[in-house]
Amino acid sequence: LSPRGEVIGFGARATGDEQPKYLNSPETPVFSKGSGLYGLYEARAAIRDAGEVWVVEGYMDVVMLSQFGLGQAVATLGTATTEEHLRLLSRQSGRLVFMFDGDTAGRKAAERALETSLAFASEKFQIRFAFLPQGHDPDSLVRQKGKEAVEEAARSATALSEFLLQHAADDQDLRLAEGRAAAAAQVRRLFALMPNSELKRQILLQACQRFQVDPSSLGVASARSNQTSLRPKPRQG
Repeated sequence: LSPRGEVIGFGARATGDEQPKYLNSPETPVFSKGSGLYGLYEARAAIRDAGEVWVVEGYMDVVMLSQFGLGQAVATLGTATTEEHLRLLSRQSGRLVFMFDGDTAGRKAAERALETSLAFASEKFQIRFAFLPQGHDPDSLVRQKGKEAVEEAARSATALSEFLLQHAADDQDLRLAEGRAAAAAQVRRLFALMPNSELKRQILLQACQRFQVDPSSLGVASARSNQTSLRPKPRQG
């Protein structure tokens, strides 16, 4: 369904090991995998009540979570999260939680979602990344462990600011100057995807401390002219 509740296409999931696992209607002027979200129309009230929206990877994750009283979940249509998805989601809630499987593929999918999300991240639209226990997706986790296990995964999700710094430091030895320099270069690339905001300023402060670099190494034009603005503001009172 479209966000207005109009039928725009159909989707199916294989019940066995057949491939492809998911099959959608062909792309048309009204149906595009890059702009559609499964379950969004039905989830709107639950999203408002929960104060956040969850993004999962499969139709059955949405269906099973809803059956357990967790109706705030939507799913992408067999494709990675796109900018259009983020635009739709940012209109629904100021908090978004991505839920990924806890394996290597899930981690890679989360890194792709991170890079797409950076253009939308701000103090007004908070984005977090939840990684489920190894071998579980939301469907299996809620059936075997109950809704509390999924809710705990959402509560303990990693904030975008921390996940960005973790991603930048992947496979780097931060005890070495070379490792810190490589991590700083990755942060600089990611910062270029973010709009200027208070959130970006706060992540910049954290990155400078963690990787022991000057702000100029992270894409700030003039470290000297920005030193005052980068210092934490004193508490009032």
